[in-house]
Amino acid sequence: MIQIDESTYFYLFLIFPVMVLLYVGLLYWKKRTQRRFAEPVLLKRLTPSRSSFKGVLKLLFLLLGLSGLILGLANPKIGTKLETVKREGVDIVFAIDVSKSMLAEDIAPNRLEKSKRLVSEIINQLASDRIGIIAYAGQATPQLPITTDYGVAKMFLQYLNTDLLSSLGTAIDEAIKLATTYYDDEDQTNKVLFIVSDGEDHSEGLTIDAVDLAVEQGIRIFTIGVGKEKGAPIPIKRNGITQELKKDSQGEVVITKLNIEMLTEIAEKGNGEYIDGSNTDEAVEKIKDALNQMDKMEFEAKQFADYKDQFQWFLGAGLFFLFLDIFLLDRKTKWLKKLNLFNEKDHE
Repeated sequence: MIQIDESTYFYLFLIFPVMVLLYVGLLYWKKRTQRRFAEPVLLKRLTPSRSSFKGVLKLLFLLLGLSGLILGLANPKIGTKLETVKREGVDIVFAIDVSKSMLAEDIAPNRLEKSKRLVSEIINQLASDRIGIIAYAGQATPQLPITTDYGVAKMFLQYLNTDLLSSLGTAIDEAIKLATTYYDDEDQTNKVLFIVSDGEDHSEGLTIDAVDLAVEQGIRIFTIGVGKEKGAPIPIKRNGITQELKKDSQGEVVITKLNIEMLTEIAEKGNGEYIDGSNTDEAVEKIKDALNQMDKMEFEAKQFADYKDQFQWFLGAGLFFLFLDIFLLDRKTKWLKKLNLFNEKDHE
């Protein structure tokens, strides 16, 4: 199991394409300038020891060296031992609405990003509970099975978007049905489903039937409302800029509203509670209190322990390649020239 201490350093890799483009631009400028000075054949005679391949090799060594330094700064760690630990907790599944209505910006920055932040903050408050993630729109799809790895859960959470599912509409019943398959321990006394949504539902009757089925299986359903009752249009963006607003078949701008009544009915029938998600801190505190009041069940979980730093290997490799880059000259090396590894003689 690999763990990264400082993944933000990976953004430094973005400078690599810039470096390559600058190098290509420099080569083009050099060749154009040299042609003004003399013909290519004459230049080869004037600089017989100049290698046309060493420059590319030096750039490669430079990129490998910088890669080693960046990976060293990120400090990868490897779990060297897998151990079984006993935990007490609740099985929690988050069903997150990724339908197009979640793009409405009546709550900053938009409903979906607010939902992801809410779930992330809830995960931060958990200690030993197991969690799973479901995404749903017109249909539901599993994103993360029940796990105790909160880091992986947050990673999957960040990738949720409204393009994840091609089916249009919002079918909360599909999310509830899928959630019932997540709980793999029949002896678990507390199974909790959090539905994070604006409450728009195109299968209302079926949803209540699905809630009844979930309750029969011992699942408590909490709903978290994201959005405003007065509603907002759904922006259609390209490159982060709003191009137009979504319209219906009559050409009218669609206004999507938070359906508190639907979410409250689902929560009440699901032996849970409706929670207003507009204030993140207050919502998280309510959820934390609700979870603390539940009975915890002991279960076993396997996890990696004894994580050991590996940064020294990457720093060593990075410095090695940087030294090669520094001491490697642009002119041909005599013994390499004899071996003709780069077919340089063919170009003379």
